[in-house]
Amino acid sequence: MGSLGSLRARAVAAVAAVGALSLVVGCSSSDDSVTGGGKKDGKTVITMGLYGVMGIKETGLLEKYEKENPDVDIQAEIAGDEQTYYTALQTRLAAGKGLKDIQGIEIGRAKEITETQADKFADFSEMSGTDHFLPWKESQISTEDGKVLGLGTDIGPMAVCYRKDYFEQAGLPTDREEVAKLWAGDWKKYVETGRTFKKNFRGDDVAYMDAASGLFNAMVYGYPEQYYNEQGDLVHESNPAVKEAWNLAADAGEDGLTAKLRQFQPGWDPGLANGTFATAVCPAWMLSHISEKAGEANKGKWDVARAPKGANWGGSFLGVVEQSPVKEEAKKLVAWLTAPEQQAHIFKEIGNIPSSEQALQSADVKNATSEYFSNAPIGQIFGAAAQEIPDKQVLGRKDGTIKDTFSQGLTLIEQQGTPREEAWKTTTERIEKAVG
Repeated sequence: MGSLGSLRARAVAAVAAVGALSLVVGCSSSDDSVTGGGKKDGKTVITMGLYGVMGIKETGLLEKYEKENPDVDIQAEIAGDEQTYYTALQTRLAAGKGLKDIQGIEIGRAKEITETQADKFADFSEMSGTDHFLPWKESQISTEDGKVLGLGTDIGPMAVCYRKDYFEQAGLPTDREEVAKLWAGDWKKYVETGRTFKKNFRGDDVAYMDAASGLFNAMVYGYPEQYYNEQGDLVHESNPAVKEAWNLAADAGEDGLTAKLRQFQPGWDPGLANGTFATAVCPAWMLSHISEKAGEANKGKWDVARAPKGANWGGSFLGVVEQSPVKEEAKKLVAWLTAPEQQAHIFKEIGNIPSSEQALQSADVKNATSEYFSNAPIGQIFGAAAQEIPDKQVLGRKDGTIKDTFSQGLTLIEQQGTPREEAWKTTTERIEKAVG
């Protein structure tokens, strides 16, 4: 049904073209507007601030909405890097200017937004037609007094992407069902498979996995609690789930099973293009990035297998700024963009799996395949993975910062050979300094 290859060049070109601009451009249609939106030349101008490949612009949805609503002009700016995007968003929220009418919110920032910026975002709790989301998704962007500060776009159920050609060279099975059996039920089996790969693969120019941090994230996000408990206390040092993930990721790093990279950081994209690693832990939204950066030369070499355990890594929301001069029009647009039909369309085109329970049940999602990933039935794989996500997920105010710091800590082991105990100590000290 769906194919992930057809829109990649346009998608990344769009990101590249506006990525830098999105960090510096403030108001675009009215000097008096907090957000750049407003009424101009007989049209309603709605501005959007997005990041990465969220699929909203790249799959033609904005053009479709404008065609169906000719009195609306949507101006979307996309930053390639979410960390930089969020830093700029925080600055603009504090200043009360330079914002967009609609702002993307990554899951790792949701708790901080609901706890510290709730008055800056419009409430969706009373909006009709928005009752189709997974219950736990809506709860992630809700305040204690019941306000819903955004609507969900995608979620991040887990799988493992792997190179069939490299597995064959290492004497491992290549069929996705057989590959999944290698590590079913336990991430330790995934690492053990890596040891077999390293032993049997001819040549030392291909690592088993891209990054220890990817494995760490996949494990941690399989538990209801990661870095905070329900009371809002930091528990990253005492949570056994975090320490278990750290130690297994450190095993992979110390045993030379990784390409010593950090996902989405310099070196990772060239690693995809040059085929320097055989597997990557991949939530659904990562398929679009892999297929674009690995390129046409590697089409059909990649496949997708079920992960050892379920988890939710990532996912985003669209919020509307309370002071937007076109707040109601922007809310209407957000509701349309996150409706089941549009979420299913995005998944079919680029693989971002819906947060809409209704969309997950649609034929477009259930029957979707990926031509790039060897016609893998991604609808079935990620649909099943979505059912394994813990119903309750405890988010904390600085989840995103802590995740990034742990990723940096694991690179100390991979790239510098730092003993894991020393790397752990350095990482927790950095977290304490960054979070308090």
